[in-house]
Amino acid sequence: MTEAEQAIGTPDAGKAEEGAGTSAAGAASGAGKRRRIGVLVAVAAFAYLLDLVSKLAVVAKLEHHAPVEVIGTWLQLEVIRNRGAAFGMGEAMTIVFTVIAAAVIVVIARLARKLYSLPWAIALGMLLGGAFGNLTDRVFRAPGDLQGAVVDFIAPAHFAVFNLADSAIVCGGFLIVILSFRGLDPDGTVHKD
Repeated sequence: MTEAEQAIGTPDAGKAEEGAGTSAAGAASGAGKRRRIGVLVAVAAFAYLLDLVSKLAVVAKLEHHAPVEVIGTWLQLEVIRNRGAAFGMGEAMTIVFTVIAAAVIVVIARLARKLYSLPWAIALGMLLGGAFGNLTDRVFRAPGDLQGAVVDFIAPAHFAVFNLADSAIVCGGFLIVILSFRGLDPDGTVHKD
């Protein structure tokens, strides 16, 4: 096993060891696959629930009130209903963002079938949880019909207002970029360009 493989995650030992019998390797890789999918689901559930609970709390306590200063005017909590994408762009295309979020969920579900890498499981779990969080708003919040407004509430100075689902999506995407640059594939293989 190379240093790069140790540093960024590798397939399970049953998959990586060439001397093991095929039945032992198959059993170990199957167990590893379930474990990685479990990590993906756990991370996604945690990100989703954190986003959902935070949105319910801020809507109940902060909506229609003055912004709450967390760090002076540098960071405030302020409830904004966003029908568009980042920075409020594309408000007339809400249904498109709903379809994109659903497509992301389908793509992640397809990738999960060959997922042996722990870092990829974490990254995809963050993306999945964030996509579900914002999709829940698009489906269930007013005005409905897959065009609901996303609840944003984290308001840094001179930046877009966002939520925890957005943070999970950005962090997951950033981690995927790092993993890709380091040559780690979702199936746990490491390639060198």
